[in-house]
Amino acid sequence: MDLEVKGVAPSPKSQTQSFSERKKPLQHGWTSKSWAIQNAPCFPVVPRLDLGSLVDSDEEEQDVISEDLSAPTGKYKLKYQQYKTEMEEGHEQYSQRNVEKTKSNITHQPSPRNKVDDKCTQGEGAVPDDLTTLDRKALLQQQYADNPYCAQQRTRKSDAEIVAAEKKKQTVEEQVMVDHLSRPVISDPEQNLSTEKQESTFILPDSNIAPLRFRKRTLHETKIRTQSTLTENMLSHKVQFEARIISRNGHDACRELVGFFFIHDQSLTIYEYRQFGKNRTNVLPFIQKNTYSHWCGRRKGKQYQLGDFYIGANLTFLSSDHPRLPESIKESTLLILRITDIDQIALDSFRTDSVEHEDDVTIQEANDRLVFKAIQDKLKKQLHKKSVRILTGLGKYFQQLDKEGNGLLDKADFKQALKVFHLQVSEKDFESSWLILNDNGNGKVDYREFKRAVIGEMNEYRKSFVRKAFMKLDFNKIGSVPIIDIRKCYCAKRHPQVISGHSTEEEIKLSFLETLKDACSKSDEVSYGEFEDYYEGLSIGVVDDEHFVTILRTPWGI
Repeated sequence: MDLEVKGVAPSPKSQTQSFSERKKPLQHGWTSKSWAIQNAPCFPVVPRLDLGSLVDSDEEEQDVISEDLSAPTGKYKLKYQQYKTEMEEGHEQYSQRNVEKTKSNITHQPSPRNKVDDKCTQGEGAVPDDLTTLDRKALLQQQYADNPYCAQQRTRKSDAEIVAAEKKKQTVEEQVMVDHLSRPVISDPEQNLSTEKQESTFILPDSNIAPLRFRKRTLHETKIRTQSTLTENMLSHKVQFEARIISRNGHDACRELVGFFFIHDQSLTIYEYRQFGKNRTNVLPFIQKNTYSHWCGRRKGKQYQLGDFYIGANLTFLSSDHPRLPESIKESTLLILRITDIDQIALDSFRTDSVEHEDDVTIQEANDRLVFKAIQDKLKKQLHKKSVRILTGLGKYFQQLDKEGNGLLDKADFKQALKVFHLQVSEKDFESSWLILNDNGNGKVDYREFKRAVIGEMNEYRKSFVRKAFMKLDFNKIGSVPIIDIRKCYCAKRHPQVISGHSTEEEIKLSFLETLKDACSKSDEVSYGEFEDYYEGLSIGVVDDEHFVTILRTPWGI
């Protein structure tokens, strides 16, 4: 049977000869297999393919199509035109996207840092020309507020925080009752007299043999000694509040303090709540129960009253009056506490019962707040989108000017600082604020108090989450955190730029670390004051409290 294979070129003659030459050595030893190979039939030669004889496909189609077809109708012409237009528009859009992608790749190719510099401006609209690279990188942190994945987690974590806060309040309240409640003596006062009469009239021969009813019983002679005469009814008329220490020392600033103001004698006491692990807790007195007075401000020398307790109010104590305070707190002459939360229901009920008249001091304090509010509103406009860099820079600048280390600076230092950071405050506003802050007349003011009064500060709700984030990082409770630990704990997985694919987690993390290091005096660690200054500046650009809380919750997982 003849086989004909079309389209395959024949083997050259040289190849056929070489194949037959390779078979010659097999002729020395014949086998059945070698003999079969030697006597195999030869295949016919395949003719060479002539490419010139092939006809073009277009010409074939032209030959097939008939020429007497009818012309297409208007309906098909319209559909064809629409299809052609859509294809042209789609191709044009595809080409534009490719051009833009090519340009962006060329622009961002040099280094990962340049990628962050270019991408940090996305979503911010028109950015002022005076913003630096650090300002733009700091603004990336505000985009956490747009995270769509945090709503459900926020509700779940808030419920857990409420339960933990109620448990803490109950634990401290029970300890206060134990320490200050009067314990009545159970013993009968006449029992000792009757026992002595029985001993004088009747002498037992042997106490071991005597019946149980004649033996001496000392149960009624046991007395519980207590100096307190307070009853539960007196201690129940109280206002409970939470407070924090105003300090740049991270360990002291993160102490959890719970206080009580008692209505019956206008006294107050403050306890420190400590938690070890998940289950172990401890409650210790921090400020002993007594009546106290203001040590600075318009009310200096006046005793604390119910009207002095509200969220944001300051309580001042003389450190030397409390020898049991930690040594780090005793370094300052005054201990300043800030009320962060209060039992508003109890406060309102006691305010309706007691009538407090508005005095001249209250009016002066209201006017002082108006002066500071006007200055803060003007400066916030100047701090727009660059508040992180300026506030952290101010903190470092004030520390450099504070040669003595007591935090006190004079008027010339503050004026020079405002000039260096291009913060414009009129002479009238500056003098008004200086008269309020320099209440003791010594010509010096604490620069932390000056910054809080003139520039403002975030509310206590926001600061509570800043402390939670720092407490999570500072697990050794030393008041500072190494940069290495911050790098490990910071998570940028849920940043909107990472979710959309415009940036990587490492790029967002590097941008945060770069702006945070710029706020630190040491390159390898971050103190609580520097950590708070960073988020203080970030807080100015965030209006909603929950958005700011999301900015802290998302990367730190609190």
